Amino acid sequence: MSHEKARAVVTPRRRDSLRPNGWPVGAALAGCLVLHAAAAVAGQAEPAATPGASEPAAAASSAATVEAMLNRYCITCHSDGGYAAGRVPVSLQPLDPANVGAHAASWEQVALKLRSRMMPPVGRPRPDEADYDRVASWLEDELDRAAGADPNPGRTVAHRLNRVEYGNAVRDLLGLEVDPEALLPPDDDDEGFDNIADVLSVSPTLMERYLYAARQVSQLALGDAALRPRFDTYQVPDREIQDHHTSDDLPFGTRGGIAVRHYFPLDGEYTIRVGLRRNFYNYIRGIGNVAHQLDVRVDGALVATFIAGGGLSLDAERCIASFCGSSGMGGAEWEWYANHADDDFEVRVPVDAGLRTVAVAFVDHPALEEGVLQPPVDMSTFGYSTDEEMGGEPAVGNVVIGGPFDGETPDDVASRQRLFVCRPADGAAEEACAREIISTLARRAYRRPVTAADVDHLYGFFETARRQADFDAGVRTVLERVLVDPEFLFRIPRPPADADAAVYRIDDIELASRLSFFLWNSIPDDELLALAERGELARPAVLDDQVRRMLADPRSASLAGNFVDRWLELHKIRNVAPDPTIFPAFDQNLRDAMQTETALFMASQLREDRAVVDLLRADDTFLNERLARHYGVPGVYGNHFRRVVLPDDRRAGLLGKASILTLTSYSTRTSVVNRGKWLLERVLGSPPPAPPANVPPLEESAAGAAPTSQRERMEAHRRNPTCAVCHRVMDPLGFALDNFDAIGRWRTTDDPRMPGQRGPVIDASGVMPDGTRFEGPAGLRELLLDRRQEFIRTVTGRLLTYALGRRLEHPDMPVVRQIVRDAEDQDHRWSALIQGIVKSAPFQLRSRGYSSRAAAGHTTAGRR
Repeated sequence: MSHEKARAVVTPRRRDSLRPNGWPVGAALAGCLVLHAAAAVAGQAEPAATPGASEPAAAASSAATVEAMLNRYCITCHSDGGYAAGRVPVSLQPLDPANVGAHAASWEQVALKLRSRMMPPVGRPRPDEADYDRVASWLEDELDRAAGADPNPGRTVAHRLNRVEYGNAVRDLLGLEVDPEALLPPDDDDEGFDNIADVLSVSPTLMERYLYAARQVSQLALGDAALRPRFDTYQVPDREIQDHHTSDDLPFGTRGGIAVRHYFPLDGEYTIRVGLRRNFYNYIRGIGNVAHQLDVRVDGALVATFIAGGGLSLDAERCIASFCGSSGMGGAEWEWYANHADDDFEVRVPVDAGLRTVAVAFVDHPALEEGVLQPPVDMSTFGYSTDEEMGGEPAVGNVVIGGPFDGETPDDVASRQRLFVCRPADGAAEEACAREIISTLARRAYRRPVTAADVDHLYGFFETARRQADFDAGVRTVLERVLVDPEFLFRIPRPPADADAAVYRIDDIELASRLSFFLWNSIPDDELLALAERGELARPAVLDDQVRRMLADPRSASLAGNFVDRWLELHKIRNVAPDPTIFPAFDQNLRDAMQTETALFMASQLREDRAVVDLLRADDTFLNERLARHYGVPGVYGNHFRRVVLPDDRRAGLLGKASILTLTSYSTRTSVVNRGKWLLERVLGSPPPAPPANVPPLEESAAGAAPTSQRERMEAHRRNPTCAVCHRVMDPLGFALDNFDAIGRWRTTDDPRMPGQRGPVIDASGVMPDGTRFEGPAGLRELLLDRRQEFIRTVTGRLLTYALGRRLEHPDMPVVRQIVRDAEDQDHRWSALIQGIVKSAPFQLRSRGYSSRAAAGHTTAGRR
């Protein structure tokens, strides 16, 4: 039966019933790979196509060309009969190439699979490269044409501020730095992003935290003289090595320690207490016969000096090294000193209100002369956790800042200057001044012009508090009320009253908020809000100027930080835990250096407005001595990060970043699957389907047996028919990065499974389903650069997701392609992509009847 006849007898289906078994369309189409794999391994598949087996395609693609390709390569399996028999998860027979717009969601997935060469599966007849590109391009053109005739910009539901946005909003509203992680719980995420409106729900517990945060912020902002002393503890990670200078915020000539940014709410006295690092049995480390000077500074000014070590008499009876607390004790003098040597490490000092840097560090007088090589600290053993290291170097364990004591309300802190735009001369002037303060505060907090009703409502809170206390208490109560107002915590879409059309343009006020939360993760500033109030922001020239101004502002660093952090999943590096017995070189210093390198690299790409593909090919990065030593790059000294031109192409671009290589590994070994899956999802935009249930784990080498390479173990794993085809796509990508171990070090042999063994030689070659061969990071990089359009579209799609705060749906795909086309003449620089997003229909328009949640049912593959 021909395709045309088959389509004629198919029972008509409702548009909302076209999702097989509740699967998303992408997973349904990709899921066919698993079934094809099972058939191929069982010997039920058709013979593999020979080169040139595809029939010549017409010079110009058309609906007939697409239909011919479906008939030859797809309908054999994706027929109604195959779907009814359960051999495939979706039938493609209902799709009519002559009316692409009728099933746009399914055709978008077909085009994606053709672009990524994921269909037909390996082992099945496949089109040649020209046919792949010709048909995919024709489908995309038709989809773009259909979308242009019937635009659907989508509709976002009410959008709660996530905790990053909350912290930034408080900073820009009040000039007050707060730690949102200490005030609010983590936010849910979707596709890695924590600013997706649909998942930013509100619970009673979260509202309690918002009330708590508002109370804390209002007290800090106004400097409440009745503020009770509180104690904040800053912990130094146990696995941070403190033998060298560790922070640019600490003075040169110091080692170890910690520098913290602490907000002092009042002018008054505060205590700063330092606790030294201790071992498992609570004995202080490194306080033998040598005295170590420990300095405490506030904004660079020395406020206290303590001496750690050297306080024992020479005849003091000590316990056996590393056995203290387990099998014996020392003499009374030693026991007291080893447990209480830091009891007096506390100072009470006057500090003016404001954000200050508190620095605690040892003066660098090492026990041995500089240049004498020492073995690296091995943190992997139980001995390290119990050894008191009396002959070593002491380290800072924590710093506790307490206060205020005898505090006074300051007048010159930024938060009070922002709030008190006027001062009443007498009681008669209080109401007018209070209303001016309220109006100024509410306008910026609500991100719109305020009405008389807004001011009257908030003035009622001022009056109530003022009757019980002073003028400041009234303002503090108003601020606390504003910080829990839905107008502050949510971005609520409001269609214009006179908009009868299904699709309408958002007003300038909402556009200002969209723009500021996209580029700054924060509220609009006065200039942006003033333009919006005058109705001038949406003018193309004005909008272009504002985007350029905002990208040049230091607040745009939040775009590089938060967007990239979430897109590439870099935030997960803080939780990785490589096995210390296998990777003793991994410590907190290295973890921090990995994070900093990637953050500085990405920030420089956006700040310098580089081409997006430079993320893959850039030959420079940012290193300090610790990370340079890890990479084997010579000539980099000190803790300060600086731009370094890499000596070879092993680590060019993102593929060589230790942060990414570590977070895509397991704690004991690398994972070609995790790395391949990460590349498919984050770089190529072609995520594989979820693995089937009950997938057997990867078999490890038996104890005492000759070690096997990860490639050999993966080949055995792929013999399972339910695993084969997905792994044939993922594994080659992951194998190309196998020269990097689980913490990103370069290697030429696989990790041995037993001590004293030499692991198998690394084979970093790969073959893609279309037959393309490559080897190592350099070969993989060239492969990705050859397919740069897929990468650029992926970056654009992710950036659009982040800008809109919602998951992209099929009506957004033509927009992504248009942004990419428009940015081509500017070499796809970041500014061109951002300008394209800001000018796009989803960013400036909204639909009354469409939401990303409802779109889950707006798909077009058949379900019965």
